[in-house]
Amino acid sequence: MLHRIPVDKLGPRGEAMSQAVTSCVHCGFCLPTCPTYEVLGDEADSPRGRIFLMKEVLEGNLQPADAAPHIDRCLGCVACQSSCPSGVGYGDLLSAYRADHQVATARGFFAKLRRWIASMTVPYPRRFALAMRLARLSGRLAALAPAGLKPLVDLVPDSLPEPQRPPEFSPAIGPQRAIVMLHIGCAAQVLNPEITAAAIRVLNRCGVAVRVPTDQVCCGSLHWHIGSADRAIGLARKNIDAFAGVDAIITTAAGCGSGMHEYPLMLAGDTQVAQADQFSRRVVDFSVFLDSLGIEPLQARSPVRIAYHDACHLAHAQKVRTPPRNLLGRIAGATLVGLTDSELCCGSAGTYNIDQPEIAGQLGQRKARSVVESGCDIVALGNIGCQVQIEQHLKRLGESTRVLHIAQILDLAQQGQL
Repeated sequence: MLHRIPVDKLGPRGEAMSQAVTSCVHCGFCLPTCPTYEVLGDEADSPRGRIFLMKEVLEGNLQPADAAPHIDRCLGCVACQSSCPSGVGYGDLLSAYRADHQVATARGFFAKLRRWIASMTVPYPRRFALAMRLARLSGRLAALAPAGLKPLVDLVPDSLPEPQRPPEFSPAIGPQRAIVMLHIGCAAQVLNPEITAAAIRVLNRCGVAVRVPTDQVCCGSLHWHIGSADRAIGLARKNIDAFAGVDAIITTAAGCGSGMHEYPLMLAGDTQVAQADQFSRRVVDFSVFLDSLGIEPLQARSPVRIAYHDACHLAHAQKVRTPPRNLLGRIAGATLVGLTDSELCCGSAGTYNIDQPEIAGQLGQRKARSVVESGCDIVALGNIGCQVQIEQHLKRLGESTRVLHIAQILDLAQQGQL
């Protein structure tokens, strides 16, 4: 697409934005893969529509506030990148644009409040746990909450697991094949710490020693994707320092892994950009690392049907589709069944189900119905946000299908409990 974007005035991320706009030829291949276009049917809420709006803002032809409602409604799932024949770096454009042109005035009071509450709690496990427990204690008052805060109230789980503090070092069982560092994320520590525990056990049984740096912090994705670039960069710098010294940094959350792969863009023009690039090259998803390492064949106690849900930030942002399926395929007695539109976003997308609850709800319902139609016993996935979203919408349908992280499934299989 031709443009007159003043790249030299946009700072160190200007080139990434300009290149993405230039690459787009408005062919329309992205339209059927975009969840918001699927739901809303509005060209302005499609990838190519948003690219045009961002171009107009960057050229000075449109006020950021006029484009903001459509930019806000983007999930950031980058499914469009998977279907784009021109290789448009939509994710880089969106993230860089939001970092420099985020417009809070385009949202209402309660939308701003919900986003503020999320950004001040979710990335900080102690705060998040406290907020969840206080919300549960005041459950009887939830019905009295303003309608604008209902999306937050609806996300409070019926119960919270007991906190688990992973050991700083977990040795390999048997001959040591590798040593890795594990990023344990934020939300998972509060909502499902068993994911981390299961991942460590599986890695240890496969001959991998695991270190969990105590000075690690949130990956910064939440702040980065809502335009709080300074806070995201601060967190990125801390992680770069915390994870020095090993070849592989393992993550069990698709969103965290994708965010950490964006550190070079976050820190573009910064003195630590070279370190950010080296760091991002060492970040690898749990499933990718384990698949490359190889695991012994496993056995389910009884036949089980497993459907694999592709988290957007694995399938689209990181191009990880085969490794998780390879691992599940190592379990004798387990049958992989397909999900309709497996790669279509479930609607979680970081804080999206808080920012855009109506659209997120429609996508969540669609995903839950797809799970039910598959006839599976277990849904396997690689992201805590997807797990929470799918569980909630299955519950609303009156279904009790188990939703497990792939690390949990492998852990159960290794223990003979699947």
